[in-house]
Amino acid sequence: MPQPAKHAELDHPTLDVLAQRWSPYVFNPRPVEEEKLKSCLEAARWAASSYNEQPWTFLVARREEPEEFAEMLGFLVEANQAWAKNAGVLLLTVVCRTFQRNNKPNRVAEHDVGLAAGNFTVQATALGLAVHQMAGVELAKAKAAYQIPDTHDPYTGIALGYAGDPALAEEQKLGERDQSPRPRKPLSEIVFQGRWGATAKWLS
Repeated sequence: MPQPAKHAELDHPTLDVLAQRWSPYVFNPRPVEEEKLKSCLEAARWAASSYNEQPWTFLVARREEPEEFAEMLGFLVEANQAWAKNAGVLLLTVVCRTFQRNNKPNRVAEHDVGLAAGNFTVQATALGLAVHQMAGVELAKAKAAYQIPDTHDPYTGIALGYAGDPALAEEQKLGERDQSPRPRKPLSEIVFQGRWGATAKWLS
């Protein structure tokens, strides 16, 4: 069954894969092919980073390993567990906030992890997969359980899989969310020129 489509209504042209990307709550509970997962992680590996530090690590749990999957699912907040349980893969991003070359603080480490997650998401979309990123993670519990070193911190959760049919959602509210519009602020509200709040002239 093809995935539900929520193509963005663009004001300006972009790569189609960017317009196709969206974050479902309803997943089809099927595994993600190993090669597709590797491709997504390879895309993340090649993200840009300050001084090529690559301050990201990914902890991965696949449906094919039910004990590991259940453990990672348990580190998500309850609201996220309700829908993420149907994902094909769960991941935790881990950030290193200091430069390994000199042990000084890396002010943009989180930014760079976001770039890696963005690459991961675009590659997943191109492969017909869906990604839903999460802030709702029990970080301290995950850090202790996975024995993450003090130099690193768990940061966000990622659900990867195949979008399901909203009409078949276990919870009606989740299905309704997946069928709702995808609003975005216009460029005039987020692109300024000369001073704060002054919309770039070439956008007017």
